[in-house]
Amino acid sequence: MPEKYLNKITQGDCVPLLRNIPDNSVDVTFADPPFNLKKKYNSTKDSLALQEYLDWCEQWINEMVRVTKPTGSIFLHNIPKWLTYYTAFLNKIAHFKHWISWDAPTSPMGKSLQPSHYGILFYAKDAKQNKFYEVRYPHKRCRKCGYLHKDYGGKKGMLRPFGPLLSDVWTDIHRVKHNKYRDDHPCQLPIHLLERVILMSTDEGDIVLDPFSGTGTTALAAKRLGRNFIGLELDKEYVQISENRLRQEEPNSRIGNIWVSFFLDEIVTLRDIDWEELSRYYIVPEPIEDIDHTAIIAKNDKSNGYTPKKNKQMSDLPLFIELREGRKA
Repeated sequence: MPEKYLNKITQGDCVPLLRNIPDNSVDVTFADPPFNLKKKYNSTKDSLALQEYLDWCEQWINEMVRVTKPTGSIFLHNIPKWLTYYTAFLNKIAHFKHWISWDAPTSPMGKSLQPSHYGILFYAKDAKQNKFYEVRYPHKRCRKCGYLHKDYGGKKGMLRPFGPLLSDVWTDIHRVKHNKYRDDHPCQLPIHLLERVILMSTDEGDIVLDPFSGTGTTALAAKRLGRNFIGLELDKEYVQISENRLRQEEPNSRIGNIWVSFFLDEIVTLRDIDWEELSRYYIVPEPIEDIDHTAIIAKNDKSNGYTPKKNKQMSDLPLFIELREGRKA
């Protein structure tokens, strides 16, 4: 891998830049390209003719697959309209795994059903060699009573303490809506969405490439999780924003040696294989059926390096964000 691209955001057109990256050299590629909906990007014309847009998309999709390792994965985020075309390109050169439906409602579009999700295509470079980890997310509970939303009936004894395995419908991650949390970019994705993708498809030290880096969310997620990154971005201003954000981040999104994804000081995604080690930081209700009405809680022990805010009712608990290896809010 050319060092001039690794752990940097490189300014320029992604297609010629991708052609400079060797075959089978990147562990995961993730793309969130312009939607061709006349959005106001700084340096991109987001209103191409249909065939011009599709021809361009096929070029960078082919390059993404080429640079991905046989063990690697390819993820494409967009509205369903364009993903239907992307599948036609990808089915020729990669192996379909999932169409992930990310629940993110938008405004009604007139004489149609209200759009209620974005899609993330998940393809493997080689289905037999593909690296993949099952991930879990927290149980959904009633805010008032604390009971699980889902009724597991006679199967409560099979409940997992942290939460269920992730399906291909993601309803627990919300769009970045408030301006105070946004960069100057029209299509910013939440960082914990990218962290989830990275946790289920990579190991520490792997390389994640984003050819439409924008303001650096994918690179930021990779850095937080101890992965390497390659960002390609056409606009100089977005590159500068990305570099400023990356300078403020450290690879510390973990508890002990376990990489996890946090949102609002809570774990929102972890790998299933890591729960056994992570469980020693928690008090788990017994018998396990009590998970139905009693959530796991972090142990009151500063050596854990993790104490969620919501458990502050326990005596004299420091905030986890101050404990987690010195990371600043």
